[in-house]
Amino acid sequence: MDIRQLRYFVTVAEEANFTRAAARLHLAQPGVSAQVRQLEKELGHLLLDRSGRSVTLTEVGEAVLPYARAAISAVEAVRQAADEFTGLLRGQVTLGLISGRAQQRMSSTWPPSWPASTRTTPRWRSP
Repeated sequence: MDIRQLRYFVTVAEEANFTRAAARLHLAQPGVSAQVRQLEKELGHLLLDRSGRSVTLTEVGEAVLPYARAAISAVEAVRQAADEFTGLLRGQVTLGLISGRAQQRMSSTWPPSWPASTRTTPRWRSP
């Protein structure tokens, strides 16, 4: 089982139709259908009832759906946490200033979007 199969399953459940789900996923319908079948085979249960014009969830599908959504959300949260570091949305930056005037100017123009920042003034020791 992989996250892609869970994403396909959730999309088919939301659309109640394989063709619309495939269009939403920008994939071919047979590929979506095959991946959902593979997920069902791996779980050992049918998740979707394909007998009518629209696709409906089976009892097992209803039970699995919230967990599939949670797994997708968890993967997205992991990606976002990693992207925060890659995109410099989070991390640590160290600046060193020599001049007292530059330090004063930096203090007055410190971006408000950096509220959790810490500024320290080192004490210089003569050798």
